[in-house]
Amino acid sequence: MIAAYVGLFVVAFGAATVLPFQSEPLLVGLLASGKFSLVALVAVASVGNILGALCNWFLGRFIDRFHDRPWFPVKKTSLERAGGWYRRYGRWTLLFSWMPLFGDAFTVIAGVLREPLWSFLILVAIAKTGRYVFLAAATLGAKAVLGF
Repeated sequence: MIAAYVGLFVVAFGAATVLPFQSEPLLVGLLASGKFSLVALVAVASVGNILGALCNWFLGRFIDRFHDRPWFPVKKTSLERAGGWYRRYGRWTLLFSWMPLFGDAFTVIAGVLREPLWSFLILVAIAKTGRYVFLAAATLGAKAVLGF
């Protein structure tokens, strides 16, 4: 049982970074099994995803000097696009940090543009947890309707 929670944490953490992970299928599968606590699954996924985004923020704080290097994990065009959104809409773009591809770029840009840690964590926590709560509700609703 504990391995499932640890696995979900690792996948959720990785999904919030530039790694090509997806936490949603694992969360849905664990929820659908009915063997795990809804609250614990949402909490573990949320904490893992928020901490992964925090790694992106730290990366952004210190990585700007390396953006021209070939090993840099984010394409320059993606960073520029996310930076444009961030400059235009400010910290509120972090409410879209749950989105695939763009969300990760927003969290890196927040670090590059020196978004204060307290506001970063609040907005990212709202976005990441909100996404998992919605996904859990949709999964449980589908499970009830379909009877599995």
